[in-house]
Amino acid sequence: MPSSIHNYGLIFLFSAVAIFSVASAAKFKQPKPPTAFLFPIGKDTKTLQYYTALDISSQRNDVRLVLDLGGQHIWFNCDAKELSTFKPLSCRSKQCKEYERLRCMFCGDPDPADNVGCFKDSCVVDFRNPFSKRDMSRGLGDDALFVDSTNGLSVGLSYKFPKPFPFSCVSANLLEGLYSEAKGMAGLMNTTTSLHAQLSTQFKIPHKFALCLPSTSDYVPGHMFIGGRPYTFPPYYKDIGRELITAKLVSYPVNTRRVFNVGDPFDEYFIDVKSISVDHKLVSFNASLLSIDEEGYGGTTLSTVTPYTQLEASIYEGLVSAFTKAAAFRKMKRVSSVAPFGACYNAKSIAKSQTGPVVPYIDINLAGGKQHWRFYGANSMVSVNKDVLCLAFVDRASNPRTSVVIGGHQMENYLIEFDLVTPKVGISTSLLFRNTTCSQSRVM
Repeated sequence: MPSSIHNYGLIFLFSAVAIFSVASAAKFKQPKPPTAFLFPIGKDTKTLQYYTALDISSQRNDVRLVLDLGGQHIWFNCDAKELSTFKPLSCRSKQCKEYERLRCMFCGDPDPADNVGCFKDSCVVDFRNPFSKRDMSRGLGDDALFVDSTNGLSVGLSYKFPKPFPFSCVSANLLEGLYSEAKGMAGLMNTTTSLHAQLSTQFKIPHKFALCLPSTSDYVPGHMFIGGRPYTFPPYYKDIGRELITAKLVSYPVNTRRVFNVGDPFDEYFIDVKSISVDHKLVSFNASLLSIDEEGYGGTTLSTVTPYTQLEASIYEGLVSAFTKAAAFRKMKRVSSVAPFGACYNAKSIAKSQTGPVVPYIDINLAGGKQHWRFYGANSMVSVNKDVLCLAFVDRASNPRTSVVIGGHQMENYLIEFDLVTPKVGISTSLLFRNTTCSQSRVM
C-alpha cells in the first residue's frame, strides 16, 4: 500500500508539472505581431510646422523631422560617421531597384559642406525643402529604425525594423526655413521609401496611415498612426475609425516622374471635391477649378507645410463674400483686415462653444453624395490678437497649379486616414465635437 501511494504521488507530481508547464507556455507565449504603429506629432507655434521624432541607428538617436504630405523621402542633417550602422546603398543594389532609383550619385562639388550625404555610386533620390524652395539630390543609405506599436489607445512594445530603413543625409545649410529643433523632414507621399510604405511592407500590415494634428504646442502631442484602426481618443472611447466620411483619392493626370522622379499617380494626395458651402449655401465660383485638367492644373490637395488653407483667387473671393454675408446675419462685427487674412471680426461680437467661435459653417462638399467636411469656428477662424478673429483662409492668387490647398490649421483635431490600398481618404468630424482632441497621453 505505501508503494501504491508513492506511485500515485509520483503520477500526481508529474501531472502537476505537466499542467503547470502547459499553463506557463500559454501564459508566456510570444506576443502577437504588431498590427499598427504610433508616432507623436508636435507643433511649433512660431513656424506653425508639425513634426515627429524617429529613433534612428543603433545609438537610438531621437531625430525630430517636420512632416510633409507632399514630400517623397526622409532626409535630415547627419554625419554618417556618427551613425555606426549606417551604410550607403549602391545604385546597383537590389534595394535601389526596389526603391525605383535609376541613377547613380556623382560627387563633384569640392565643398565638403555641400558634399554631406553624397556617396559615390549610391542611389540618387531627389527631394525638395518646401520652405526654401530648394531642390536637392542626395545619395540614399539605410540604418536601423525603432518604432512603437499601438492598440489604438496606448503605446505598446518597441520593435526594430526587420531590414534597415532608407533615408538621406544632408548638410545643415539645407535646413533653411525649418523650425529650430528640426533636423530634416519626413515625406509622406506614396513612395516606396516613405515611412508608411516601409512599415507596411516590412511588418505586413495594411498600407494605411492617419494623422491627428494638434492645435497647441503643449507637452501632450498629437499622433500619426500607421497600419489602420482602431483610433481611440479618451474620454471618447469609441473607435473614431468607424465614423469617417470618405473621399476618393484622385489620380494626377500628369506624369509625375518628369517633375518628382516618381511614377505612381497617387503619389500626392488629391481629393475629389465638388463644391464649397457656407451655412448650407453654395459659394459662387467656376466649379471646373476643382477638377484637375490634362496639364495638371486645378484640384484639391492637403498639405501639412501650408499653415492655412489657400484658395485660387476667384474661389477665395467667393468664400469671403459668402462668409461676410452669413456673418452679418449672425451680427458679427467686421473690423479692418489683418494680413494675410481678408475678413476679420471683433472677437467680442462672437460667442464661444465647444467647437470654437460660433461662426458660419464652412463645408467642403465631397463627390459621390451628401458627404461634407465641415469646419467649425476652431478651424475656420484664427485669433490674431485678443480682440480680433479672422477667417483663416488665404488668397492663392490667379491660375495656381493647385486650386485648393487645405492647410494644417483646418486639419487640426480631425482624424484623417489615408488608405493607400483603396485608395481613399477618411475624415472624422471635429474631435472637439466629441469632447476630445488630437492631443493625448498614450503612456499607460
